[in-house]
Amino acid sequence: MANERLRAALLERGLTVATLAEHIGVDQKTVERWITKDRTPYRRHRFAVASRLGVDETYLWPQALTSDETAAASNSELITIYPQRSSVPRDVWGRVFASAEREIGVLVYAGLFLSEDNGVLRTFADKAKAGVRVRILLGDPDSPQVAERGADEGVDEAMAAKIRNALVLYRPLRGIEGIEFRFHRTVLYNSIYRADDQLLVNTHVYGVTAPYAPVWHLRKIPGGELASIYLESFERVWERATPLEQEG
Repeated sequence: MANERLRAALLERGLTVATLAEHIGVDQKTVERWITKDRTPYRRHRFAVASRLGVDETYLWPQALTSDETAAASNSELITIYPQRSSVPRDVWGRVFASAEREIGVLVYAGLFLSEDNGVLRTFADKAKAGVRVRILLGDPDSPQVAERGADEGVDEAMAAKIRNALVLYRPLRGIEGIEFRFHRTVLYNSIYRADDQLLVNTHVYGVTAPYAPVWHLRKIPGGELASIYLESFERVWERATPLEQEG
């Protein structure tokens, strides 16, 4: 059986078998066998191929890692846990977003604290102008999901008001090319803040407002699956969300 994922990844990036073989220092026929016979490369070669193609190793070779290896890699993705969002140092947010070279993503109901941070807003603007894609997902203030979350936290209509306030504070960003805003109608179990392969995941706890709920700081590594769960969740919400018209 052929490895169609590897073949497709090469085609999508406009690479040839010869180019990939030269890049990772193996014979061209070796790469051909990886594709046509679905041979599994040595791990150092899997890392090199995955890095060059910009995909995860386990996507190209799903059976390559044992369950113990996958568990160990996933555990290594956890950098630290903060007991409350309010205990995350302010400079951590700045450093994480400032590290982005490809992608920044925010998935929240309101995330008002972020929109109130002028330093973060400047970072978003500067990164977008430098070619980084910035995507911000806010809860639809008229949705039943937002109303339910407000009731769960005991703030009722204040949740929708916070979203509208955040949108006003984000107004200077809405005319910048490369920054996209969407409203979602999703039951969120976590708020997700992404910068490339780094994530700050603010868990949602019934009856507890987000500033007092734990935050996981993750960094995706080859073979790990923990960070990918949240990255994929972000994409699913984005696909179903409603774009907001750009201002400016």
